Amino acid sequence: MKLCILENDDLAPEATQKYHGYGSMVERVFREAGAKDWQFEVFHTPVFEYPASFDGYDAVLLTGSKADSFSDEPWVVELRKRVSELLEQKKKLLGICFGHQLIAICLGAKVGRAPQGWGVGRMSYDWHAADLLSAPEDNKLSLLVSHRDQVFELPENAILLASNAHCPVAGYAVGEEVFCVQGHPEFVEEYSAFLMGRRREALGEDLYTSAVKSLEHGHDGLDVTRMMIAFVEGK
Repeated sequence: MKLCILENDDLAPEATQKYHGYGSMVERVFREAGAKDWQFEVFHTPVFEYPASFDGYDAVLLTGSKADSFSDEPWVVELRKRVSELLEQKKKLLGICFGHQLIAICLGAKVGRAPQGWGVGRMSYDWHAADLLSAPEDNKLSLLVSHRDQVFELPENAILLASNAHCPVAGYAVGEEVFCVQGHPEFVEEYSAFLMGRRREALGEDLYTSAVKSLEHGHDGLDVTRMMIAFVEGK
């Protein structure tokens, strides 16, 4: 399998030596989840970097970003154009956080700043797709998150994958073409804590403290990645 990763952000300079980039973080978790023989190619969309053609890829994954998926920034506008074309071609798409939101916009759903504010740390969800490989037996699943934008409605023809009170559309799928989650299966606790430390003032002390403490309980990023792998492989 060959995965095209559209990397939609840069890491903070002090994090690059350890984590390299969001594309590298995605590749690491996919390999840990079993995609050892896959090929990965990363393209950095904020500088308009794309493959000459998507035809040679089995799927395209959109990473997270601190940018707004509904932004009028030229690179985001171009990314939405490219994703809309991929949807028309029925190319398999995977979306994480910003990617989840941007794909939803291209599918006609509403996305915007969440009135309930930031979602950070570890969040637990009801999982609604029990038939997927690696789905939790108790229909509960947790992921590390970092977002203040949300998908407000399920895209047309989509099924709901994950939800909770803070984020009612935390995951969705469309047929055999689209699989998206609001959380970050590629994050590790240390990186999540690093991001929250950079936003501590914006989050407020109460939210920051409780979210950092939530990291003690682990998350299901590997299981969600296994679902993505099975989705691309047609299982």
